[in-house]
Amino acid sequence: MVKNNLLKKIAKQLRINVIKMLAKAGSGHPAGSLGMADIFSVLYFDVMKYDPSNPKWIKRDYLVLSNGHINPILYAVMSEAGFFPEKELMTLRKLNSRLQGHPHRESLPGLETSSGPLGSGISQAAGMALGLKLDKKKNKVFCIISDGEQDEGNTWEGVMFAAKYNLNNLICVMDKNNIQLSGNTKEIMPLGNLEKKYKAFGWNTKTINGNNISQIRTALKTKSKKPLMIIANTIPGKGVSFMENKWKWHGKAPNIKEAEIAIEELKR
Repeated sequence: MVKNNLLKKIAKQLRINVIKMLAKAGSGHPAGSLGMADIFSVLYFDVMKYDPSNPKWIKRDYLVLSNGHINPILYAVMSEAGFFPEKELMTLRKLNSRLQGHPHRESLPGLETSSGPLGSGISQAAGMALGLKLDKKKNKVFCIISDGEQDEGNTWEGVMFAAKYNLNNLICVMDKNNIQLSGNTKEIMPLGNLEKKYKAFGWNTKTINGNNISQIRTALKTKSKKPLMIIANTIPGKGVSFMENKWKWHGKAPNIKEAEIAIEELKR
């Protein structure tokens, strides 16, 4: 079994690579990417089944990134897992790069979906999960969504669909970092008690500290007879003091000087 300390070490390196990528690109989304590093570390190095040398392996688990703007952390972990060389991370958002500003399924092996408009990820993931069930396959579908996406009506259509077809091969992780593009979620659209809402819609739920490796591991390995929503309370900008819990860093890349300070902090 992979030790917690190793997963923490991987998450730290992922955060450093995210900062380097965004500084080089001059644009992108640091807050959510940094906040989700621990979860992506556990997913790719302890939970998910995949083969970088054979991205279309029929026994693989599927990952759907609904909030595609945090793809710097997805690219960082895919590189760490061996899907492509680390040096390619520095091409983020460049013309003709495979690492586009939102994931594009046909650009990079290992990407399962394209994303852009928020709120469509659960519907995509639920469709995959139903297809796998109909084919009597044991693959799992993991879907990463944001708390801001709970504002979107299509999210709840997917939620109802998953409950109706009892998609217990679907595990969603909500990045509940309490920020979105233009402010704090409680000011833009109060979300209420999300755990009660998902239970009312027929899902199992777990609420965890999304930056605690042990809690993440336990939650992601939960056996459920229903679709599972893991509400992960995360710190946006985790590990970089001047970014943490500040909504303005949702979509603002650090400049070179800020990146140097951030990397120095992360290396401690």
